[in-house]
Amino acid sequence: MVRGICLAAAIASLAACQAGPDGGENVPGTSPEGFTGIAEDETIIFGGTEPFWGGEVQGTQLTYSTPENPDGTQIAVERFVGQGGISFSGTLFEEGFDMTVTPGECSDGMSDRTYPYTVTVIVGETQLNGCAHTDQQPFEGPETP
Repeated sequence: MVRGICLAAAIASLAACQAGPDGGENVPGTSPEGFTGIAEDETIIFGGTEPFWGGEVQGTQLTYSTPENPDGTQIAVERFVGQGGISFSGTLFEEGFDMTVTPGECSDGMSDRTYPYTVTVIVGETQLNGCAHTDQQPFEGPETP
């Protein structure tokens, strides 16, 4: 039940940013067909702190890693394109996994990097917030913080 509510909230937040009355865009990279800021063939690299977690998405495969599992766990995900970003859904450790990626300047709070996307991950009943970039849209700041 909680997963359904969380997924519905994530999808609603993506759908909330609609094109303006003149058909214009309210969110950069958004068109009437949905968010176009991240192409399907881009690799999304994401992560967060407190606790440390991260991974990447390539197509329909997502790898989720932690300090205890640095090689990560790979899961199949479905991609959903909304008006304000994209989301990915799958199952991780027998729990629901939902991740939304939305445009917006993001700082991980520990490095001097600025990322072009924010990320919200929900695993079961746990919500994590972090940042993301892609192989085509890098972060700004030092390569090695």
